[in-house]
Amino acid sequence: MTAPKRDSLLVLSDSLAYYGPKGGLPADDPRIWPTLVADELGLELELFGRIGWTSRDVWWALTQDPRIWAAVPRAKAVVFAFGGMDSLPSPMPTALREQIRYIRPPWLRQQIRTGYGWLQPRLAPTGWPLALPPALTGDYLGKIHEALVAIRPDLPIVACLPSTHRSPYYGKVHSGRPKTVAAMTAWADRVGVPLIDLLPPTAAHFDRGEGNPDGIHWGFGCHQDVADLVHDVLARTLTSTVVS
Repeated sequence: MTAPKRDSLLVLSDSLAYYGPKGGLPADDPRIWPTLVADELGLELELFGRIGWTSRDVWWALTQDPRIWAAVPRAKAVVFAFGGMDSLPSPMPTALREQIRYIRPPWLRQQIRTGYGWLQPRLAPTGWPLALPPALTGDYLGKIHEALVAIRPDLPIVACLPSTHRSPYYGKVHSGRPKTVAAMTAWADRVGVPLIDLLPPTAAHFDRGEGNPDGIHWGFGCHQDVADLVHDVLARTLTSTVVS
């Protein structure tokens, strides 16, 4: 007889949720912030994310991945941990980056990938355009939220505001963050979703010279700092949901 599954914490994310100082890690690694938060709350973790995911990618996953559909009914809470990629400079079309993998023959694909890798950091200091326009970030957040509450009107949801970076790949530029934050904040205010600002712990982390050499992903100290923030907001949100 199969034992009943515990309530879960559903985390929708980009790679910041599961990358450490040396690269990607399994979703059950005890050192990443989603695992730390789930363990502290006594919940099973359901983590869905991929490297480079924008809000649009999360929406596509929500509408196409049956594993997420199976996770929603037993979720005790959901964390939106995406939007950071949206705010990064992408002077060449995002669609180009995403479609390089499909180019044939292989030698041409490699040449285009090499050219993209050369141009991206040299054009990134312009800070524009962003990987996803802020208005679209707000629109996709709205779609994702509406889809979840249509199934689970009582489902507690919190969202993370973008962290920052020090990546040479993006010219160490993050001038698009304020507009993305404004769009996310406007959406959250409309629907009453609590926000968690990841800028302070991640900026301090990079200022100390810690983290992954890529300048994007974090060390485990930062994962712990983020876990503390997310846990505090989630705990208050879950308590207020029970009281109401």
